[in-house]
Amino acid sequence: MAEETGQEKSEEPTEKRLREAREKGDIPRSRELGSTALLLSAAAAGLLFGEDVAFTMMSVMRESFTLDRQDVFDTSRMFTHLGEALYEGFFSLWGFFLLTLLAALLTPIALGGWNFSGQALQPKGSRINPLSGLKRMFSLKALMELGKGLAKFLLVGSFAIMVLWLDRPDLIALAREAVEPAVAHSLQILGWSFLVMSLSLIIISLVDVPFQLYDYNKKLKMTMQEVKDEMKNTEGKPEVKGRIRQLQREIAQRKMMSEVPEADVVITNPTHYAVALKYDQQGGGAPRVIAKGADFVALKIREVAEAHDVPLLSAPALARALYHNSEIGDEIPAGLYKSVAQVLAYVFQLKRSRQHLEEAPKPLHEDDFEIPEDLRADPESE
Repeated sequence: MAEETGQEKSEEPTEKRLREAREKGDIPRSRELGSTALLLSAAAAGLLFGEDVAFTMMSVMRESFTLDRQDVFDTSRMFTHLGEALYEGFFSLWGFFLLTLLAALLTPIALGGWNFSGQALQPKGSRINPLSGLKRMFSLKALMELGKGLAKFLLVGSFAIMVLWLDRPDLIALAREAVEPAVAHSLQILGWSFLVMSLSLIIISLVDVPFQLYDYNKKLKMTMQEVKDEMKNTEGKPEVKGRIRQLQREIAQRKMMSEVPEADVVITNPTHYAVALKYDQQGGGAPRVIAKGADFVALKIREVAEAHDVPLLSAPALARALYHNSEIGDEIPAGLYKSVAQVLAYVFQLKRSRQHLEEAPKPLHEDDFEIPEDLRADPESE
């Protein structure tokens, strides 16, 4: 196996590569599919509207060559006849125009989707470069186009011979029919023959469409280095991403600090950790963690709490358990309900005693809190 050199285009194109190609107007297209759809729509229009068009044209010809005395001596009548003939002839072809227009618009969308790019209209020197032209002439795509041309010639020719052979009795019978029935009959033969020959091109389209998709994907394939460079440019350099994460942390900390004045209590380690809790007595849920931090962040939380008269309670084991087992905005773990309830009861009693000048409640001690073993953090491992 050959070693990976980094220059072989072995990687599938990324979404960014595909998007940039579409912006340049480079999308998969199959001319054979478009040609087949146009021919089939024209054949269908011939079968549906051909007879009406033929009799309309016969009527136009009859009226154009039927002149009365006034038309002969009035030269301006010539333009009147011409205008009427053009009007009737044009509007008799509306079915052909409609079906072929729909085929021309919808067929490209079926393969590569609708796409308009101003870059594709810009002049490029590579399009008139003789060397580039020679390279395209001897490429795999050119060989495929040559094969398609020969295959179309053989297929359509074979189907044409088959159709003529099968329609021999009807073609011979046309000579014995009156003019108008013969016109209708010949149009029917022509429409079905055209449709059968157009159907033969479906075989070419079934081969061409997968090839165009394969060739388009192969052309946009990338080397491993191109994929790495794109990922680096998309995600940014490591130092830039680090700076972005730092700014995000600073924004999150500022938002967190703005919540601290609304806290009911801040439980501390007393210096290493700080966790701010808030209990909504009307909501009926468990207390929530609205801020937490360690070291410098813990110090800032304590400073903000002291500045806004938020009670501080030193409970190292409980502070560690809350810090390691809860996230900001979440309710406290169920195993800590009882301990936190003791803290909140103490804080509310302390506030009430200060308001009514009553005796302060008995201070809480570390031994008063029951912390489950699965929630207890080991201080020596920190």
